[in-house]
Amino acid sequence: MTYASYEVAVLAEAALGEGPTWDADAQRLIWIDILGSRVHTYDPVSGRRTVMVTEQHVGAAKPRVGGGLVVNLRDGVGLYGPGGESSGASGAPGDSGGPDGSGGPGGFRWLRREVVPGRRANDAAVAPDGALWAGTMRYDEAPGGGTLSRVAPDGTVETVLDDVAVSNGTGWSPDGRLMYYIDSPTRRIDVFDFDGQRVGGRRELAVIEEGDGFPDGLTVDADGCVWVALWDGGAVRRYTPDGKLDRVVELPVPRPTACAFGGADLTDLYITTARTGLEEPHPLAGSVLVVPGAGKGLPQPAFAG
Repeated sequence: MTYASYEVAVLAEAALGEGPTWDADAQRLIWIDILGSRVHTYDPVSGRRTVMVTEQHVGAAKPRVGGGLVVNLRDGVGLYGPGGESSGASGAPGDSGGPDGSGGPGGFRWLRREVVPGRRANDAAVAPDGALWAGTMRYDEAPGGGTLSRVAPDGTVETVLDDVAVSNGTGWSPDGRLMYYIDSPTRRIDVFDFDGQRVGGRRELAVIEEGDGFPDGLTVDADGCVWVALWDGGAVRRYTPDGKLDRVVELPVPRPTACAFGGADLTDLYITTARTGLEEPHPLAGSVLVVPGAGKGLPQPAFAG
């Protein structure tokens, strides 16, 4: 089944729009521009938008329990307190500030800092237990230069995969027993057994054929199906739990990056896009698109730290 009924949710020119996440408490979409070092929010009811500059390339931004954001940044994982994510100011992580890195109420502090020259943060997701699974990659996308790590609410970090090229989409099945994962250059969507904290039994769910683009961000719906954005593929695909392709959303832009369900009933599929690297970007490249009524999403947990 092919869908082509998209709408423009946010007209923008993000260099590398990414990481759409529905914030259920605030009833808004959070998304980022990695290379623009910006965290955006969008309220589809009021149309209100906010933007915050992070001063470092930001790979992901997710809601925290009690308010605020957890952010996957170039030099590690940090926290914004309630109110800090919508200030519109740059009060962001640099190399200066107080000894604890705190900007005070609504400000920023590091949860886990690890500076690796030539490496930056990329996609991240919050697991059912409230831990953040954070990916990294090298700017030159060198094989083995990236990682996937589990960041506990107290800042304890466990490296789960240490031989990744471009760590991307991560998500869990409705029953929490499976974890899906993408290392984009492999062209694979992989699935792991998941016991609540650890993974094992890695195997292939599906492969994106050469010429159809590279798998990027993903989301899992209430039926347990996996929706995957195809970088340089101009589409979002849905795969069933047994790896069968059963739906395609065709898009006018070549570089969709990630997707997530949102809206009050979690039936609208939001899709971020990129314009970086395109000589003549489509007018909608860098915007956030939406397919109303595309399916039924799962409520996403907030980071418990």
